[in-house]
Amino acid sequence: MARTAALKPDQVPAESKPTLDAFTKNIGFTPNMMAAFAQSPIAFNSWATLLGSLSKALDVRTRDSIGLAVSEVNGCNYCLTVHSFTAEHMAKLSADDIILARKGHANDAKRDAAVQFARKVIETRGHVGDADLKAVREVGYTDANIIEIVALVAMYSLTNFFNNVFDPEKDFPAVTPAGSI
Repeated sequence: MARTAALKPDQVPAESKPTLDAFTKNIGFTPNMMAAFAQSPIAFNSWATLLGSLSKALDVRTRDSIGLAVSEVNGCNYCLTVHSFTAEHMAKLSADDIILARKGHANDAKRDAAVQFARKVIETRGHVGDADLKAVREVGYTDANIIEIVALVAMYSLTNFFNNVFDPEKDFPAVTPAGSI
């Protein structure tokens, strides 16, 4: 049950409105998470800026796979529904690839290393070992790429935490619960 309101268009703070309107135009509707998050123009616009910047990091399949892995670890069902939908429809990941990503893996060796590293970052709260860094570097990720992976983990965790706290009504197709995959 939602613990905060998803704002109606006439309730959105003026400072959040341009950002929310842009998302609505691009997506075709206003997701409940965004309509609730828009209550704080500072937090909402900061997140949107980070999302926009990180949309240039790595590739879409890797970004969505990281989003799935992080959301699984953080137990965010709302984000799992969103990332499963976008992974299938935008990143063109198969159902098997989505399940693998939720488990912290990928079929592609380079993406697998990034997803495993992202999962390790969230599980250890950033206290990764030298071997973890070595593994992600060995497949060709630079330190700049590794920084982007860490930033993606942080960004996805922000929305995971927001959704876990406020539990907005899900507006994407439901996914299989974690214990069943």
